[in-house]
Amino acid sequence: MALALHSSTSFIKLKDSRCFKTLDDFSGMVCFAQIRPSCHLRAKSLMQETQFSCKNNLNLEDRRNEKWEKLHKLSDTHGKNDSRVPVFVMLPLDTISYGGNLNKPRAMNASLMALKSAGIEGVMVDAWWGLVEKEGPMKYNWEGYAELVKMAQKHGLKLQVVMSFHQCGGNVGDSCSIPLPPWVLEEIRKKPDLVYTDRSSRRNPEYLSLACDLLPVLRGRTPIQVYSDYMRSFRDRFKDYLGEAIAEIQVGMGPCGELRYPSYPESNGTWRFPGIGEFQCYDKYMRASLQASALAIGKEDWGISGPHDSGQYNQFPEDTTFFRRDGTWNNAYGQFFLEWYSGMLLEHGDRILAAANRIFQGTGAKLSGKVAGIHWHYRTRSHAAELTAGYNNTRPQDGYLPIARMMGKHGVVMNFTCMEIRDGEQSENASCSPEGLVRQVKMTTKTAGTELAGENALEMYDTGAYSQVLTTSRSDSGSRLSAFTYLRMNKRLFEGENWKHLVEFVRNMSEGGRSTKLPENDSSKTVLYIGFLTLKSARKTKEAALL
Repeated sequence: MALALHSSTSFIKLKDSRCFKTLDDFSGMVCFAQIRPSCHLRAKSLMQETQFSCKNNLNLEDRRNEKWEKLHKLSDTHGKNDSRVPVFVMLPLDTISYGGNLNKPRAMNASLMALKSAGIEGVMVDAWWGLVEKEGPMKYNWEGYAELVKMAQKHGLKLQVVMSFHQCGGNVGDSCSIPLPPWVLEEIRKKPDLVYTDRSSRRNPEYLSLACDLLPVLRGRTPIQVYSDYMRSFRDRFKDYLGEAIAEIQVGMGPCGELRYPSYPESNGTWRFPGIGEFQCYDKYMRASLQASALAIGKEDWGISGPHDSGQYNQFPEDTTFFRRDGTWNNAYGQFFLEWYSGMLLEHGDRILAAANRIFQGTGAKLSGKVAGIHWHYRTRSHAAELTAGYNNTRPQDGYLPIARMMGKHGVVMNFTCMEIRDGEQSENASCSPEGLVRQVKMTTKTAGTELAGENALEMYDTGAYSQVLTTSRSDSGSRLSAFTYLRMNKRLFEGENWKHLVEFVRNMSEGGRSTKLPENDSSKTVLYIGFLTLKSARKTKEAALL
């Protein structure tokens, strides 16, 4: 028998390599070809090796049960392996429409079925503040998310839900635009200093300035109260799913949901890789905090402004007096400023995560927070790009240890990006070392006793990137990964070779990342392969089989 899901268009165009934009690109036809009575499927895990054989003399019920077991064996064996690293897949940014509905539900249903068949643990989705609370303060619409949760649960997939208090649009990989809620934007128009500002007075509407966290600037509520009310509303709406279908809540704490300043904005060509970025401390609330900190140590002139010699977005460290090797970043003033700037970020994260911990305590759902993998200029002494983002990580000191300890205090998983990027792929003049950065964070989280999870920073389909993740997932040095989230579900992912690589990667991660090299072909015939239909051949049945 063949199992098929149909919609009006093809699931994928195999020769189309453009990035996924909306769920319209998906069709909903996934066909599982008939399993012949003589076929065998061998699924290996660290704990067992089981062989299933199809026999002609099985009764109808036995055959149904056997096909079900064959389809789900790869994921079922995961739970028996303590060293496994579960793999999640990020859903498209526009999974929920601006009207608050689930986009293309039939296509999403087909996609989730395919992911489950590959052994994927679950999916990640952004719960956009700009969609859920757009009608007005404390007027929440969770209906589209409720439909997604039920659909994922039906397929046996878990969810990681991101409390996304930032705007979508203007950063790497942003394929749609979802601004902050209209009523919040109205307050920003009245009070422009509610958002981060650079030295040239450019305002960034991605995320509210952390310096107004405790001020009643949002129609009588503070930003922390607004974020807390939002999370509490989510908890109450989904209380029956938390800890089960909804396994994790990732708490957004800055642009792109990351605990950082928006120091490298790509919108309007402001920043280009590998520029050092700029400090974001020029709104009136940040300036007031800086002035108060300087006065507290008797250095009033240090509180007048941020560093005047720190350069511009697209410069290199050695182009500036502040960031060069023997620059002012390492003198008394520089250390004062960097400690204040990074300390403000740390306090912001602590406030939000403390609130989240109170709200979700006892629900069974894990909490996580994301930290950006800023790997350019890592091999310089000053680590300029990390400093402007708020990570006081220089050659002399570990800037990630305070973050890891703060997250660990609240029982929060530290989710780190750039797990797939290799040093050899980077331009020499950018002084990159993503591998060195990941090694540092693995050692830091181990020291702090904080759980570590990972993501890829950019789209990845090649075996080299997968192999790099497999290598970093192990606990040979530092923390091993407790989970990995793949960025992102799009139509390229489902193309033949890309899909095969993903399935093999998931299988290797289920074995604790012991195998770090993906095979060039599927000669062992153990990889689950799913074929999809092009629009032209939709009338013919293309094969999607257990090989």
